[in-house]
Amino acid sequence: MSTENIILEHLRAIRATQDRHGDDLREIKSRLGIIEHQYASLSTRVDRIDDRLSTIEKRLDLVEA
Repeated sequence: MSTENIILEHLRAIRATQDRHGDDLREIKSRLGIIEHQYASLSTRVDRIDDRLSTIEKRLDLVEA
């Protein structure tokens, strides 16, 4: 096998590895986007629960208005 062929073989292997890493990165970004969306949704729900709890505490005179 010539030196040129060995170099080409290594370059192809490097390219294949980079392609796999690119696929992995796209999957990671997709999953991160899902997690960010879920976090935002949960944060909104917690904020609404906090508001409702504050209202209940005020109505029951458990805290100063």
